Amino acid sequence: MTSDIPEGSSLAERIRITLTDDISTGIIPPGMVLDEAALLARFDASRTPVREALRHLEAAGLIEIRPRRGAIVLPLTPDRLMEMFEVTAEIEALCVRLATHRITGLERAQLIELHENSHDAAVRGDLASYDEANLAFHDALYRATHNAFLVDQATALKARLLPFRRTQLRYPERLRTSFEEHAAILRAMARGEPEEAARVMREHMVNAATALARYLKFDVID
Repeated sequence: MTSDIPEGSSLAERIRITLTDDISTGIIPPGMVLDEAALLARFDASRTPVREALRHLEAAGLIEIRPRRGAIVLPLTPDRLMEMFEVTAEIEALCVRLATHRITGLERAQLIELHENSHDAAVRGDLASYDEANLAFHDALYRATHNAFLVDQATALKARLLPFRRTQLRYPERLRTSFEEHAAILRAMARGEPEEAARVMREHMVNAATALARYLKFDVID
């Protein structure tokens, strides 16, 4: 199993992350059937964690579990991926714009701490640790909007893109640049500049999409 998995993860979570990485990087191609017996053997696991992992993959839109046909990997075109990142960029920009106005002192301190704690992972190139910290950073920004409906929408969209938000971090130097972009977001928020914070967040997500496209060797227009 890949080493890019947070320590302490359950077996189901380790299976989910490994299969997610294989699908999002094209190792497991669209149309392929994920045979349960083969997965049991590959991961030396019982049916329960394998089926739990497959349910999570289906919820993320990566596979479709069909009765008597198994789990089939769904196609996802480059255009569709870029469209999803484009919408995500706007949602996250809205989150940051509202959070700049509404964040409490305690929430700001927690956000800064999350950011600072991700520094070592970015420097070391520790994908698993940085991915975990990155998701926590964005989740904290959602909550700082104090808009429950927006939090639900942002979280649902993040779940759909979760595999690819992780994959884009594999692009060379992306951990470091992602950390720097988070710092720029925090600076704009600290200055009380919601529009600038939103602009930087939008750029952050566009950069993530570009890193993903380059990593997966899609055609990218600079």
